[in-house]
Amino acid sequence: MTLLNIRNLGMTLSSPLFSKLNLVVNAGDRIGIVAANGRGKSTLLRCVAGTLEPSEGEITRARGLTIGHVEQNVPPALLAKPFYEAVLDALAPEQAETESWRVDVVLGSLQVPEELRWRWLSALSGGWQRLAMLARVWVTEPDLLLLDEPTNHLDLGKIARLEEWLNGLPRDVVVILASHDRAFLDAVTNRTLFLRPEQSHIFALPYSRARTSIDELDAADARRYDRDMKTSEQLRKQAAKLNNIGINSGSDLLVVKTKHLKQRAEKLEDAAKPAHMERSAGAIRLANRGTHAKVLVTLLDAAVEAPDGTLLFKTGRQFICQGDRIVLLGENGTGKTRLIAMLRQAIANPETARNGIKATPSLALGYGDQALADLRDVDTPMGIIIRRFDVGDVRARALLAGAGMSIEMQGRPIGQLSGGQKARLGMLVLRLSNPNFYLLDEPTNHLDIDGQEALENELIAHRASSLLVSHDRSFVRAVGNRFWLIEKRRLVEVEDPEGFFASAGGGEDLPKG
Repeated sequence: MTLLNIRNLGMTLSSPLFSKLNLVVNAGDRIGIVAANGRGKSTLLRCVAGTLEPSEGEITRARGLTIGHVEQNVPPALLAKPFYEAVLDALAPEQAETESWRVDVVLGSLQVPEELRWRWLSALSGGWQRLAMLARVWVTEPDLLLLDEPTNHLDLGKIARLEEWLNGLPRDVVVILASHDRAFLDAVTNRTLFLRPEQSHIFALPYSRARTSIDELDAADARRYDRDMKTSEQLRKQAAKLNNIGINSGSDLLVVKTKHLKQRAEKLEDAAKPAHMERSAGAIRLANRGTHAKVLVTLLDAAVEAPDGTLLFKTGRQFICQGDRIVLLGENGTGKTRLIAMLRQAIANPETARNGIKATPSLALGYGDQALADLRDVDTPMGIIIRRFDVGDVRARALLAGAGMSIEMQGRPIGQLSGGQKARLGMLVLRLSNPNFYLLDEPTNHLDIDGQEALENELIAHRASSLLVSHDRSFVRAVGNRFWLIEKRRLVEVEDPEGFFASAGGGEDLPKG
């Protein structure tokens, strides 16, 4: 049964986001939309939801179709409500009065603990706030569910829970989602739409297999274009040669043949289209100044404690060596961020380091946290680069342009930038710091797939010594060459992350603060 028919849809803002998009959506479709940051994923979802008019084309919806749209940001008004009431308010007043049981059913299906249901949303983590937004939409029982970056702010446990929930929905429910989480896309989708300005492509495959297909298609297009351009060049050379002979000999036949050859070349050139090149949202590059030290950090049974002094775990005897890319695994609340903070303090201020932590004096730290707290909202990208680094205006503007920031954007307050733009600015700051050791807490947050893969390649190519915390399973698998796991108040080394991934989902978040 067809629920949605998209015909020749296009949207142009400052530049074309997508055009001539044709897509038929049937019952049971689980479609993942893939594109770089700022390339139209959220815009397309709004067009489907009916809250935004496209520049061209039309969308035909089945009669009586109900659509639920979970956007990226939580409305501020909801933060002043308890979790339960925020969901209940999504129902019509008369329905809320007589059918509040619907809220209990939805919260139960999403495994929201009883003790969290009456806490204010503002006191809960971003992950629980995201699930509250999903519950608000699902309680209205839509036929089509639109999800915009649903794994943002979710830990591994909640991602696993969301995957299980989506895969357990009635088979006829349609889900269309935009996400940069490759493992999540593979787990919950059966079709993949690569959204592009000129010609988008849809495959009846989950992301990884669809990615292989689109890469093969792009490679074939590139070969075809090169072949057509070479043929055109040969035709023009033949035409030029015949033209000279025809002029010298006075042969009208050769002049006619010359004209035909030129026409064939022009026809080939007009029809030939270059292979698609994904327009990057900004380059990501890292640096590694190197060090002669083989052991960078030594942990000698250091105690990692919560802010109130409660022991979270002990590290045992551990070493971080040159070339190590260690991924720190553990459920939320086990102390991953606390260990990162202790290491940062020990490297920046060795005299105040906790007992049991020793960093080699030659370490130059590159630190990035998931909130990008070092990038103040009131500052500007241009201001940060000029103040922190020994570069002039011209060089600073070139660096920022390479990171995907226009001249206008370079002078804009950082608080007005998108998450992806801030993430790329943070990566540029890291690169200019020229570190030899990276401490990165959720570095792929807000990065599109192109950015994630660029970061993976840079860490590996530069043999960047690093300690990483990430909920992105694809990133962890691609980058890590050692894995530390916090369990039973101890830090232990494991061979790979798969056991932890399989067991993730049992832990619960605590309220913020």
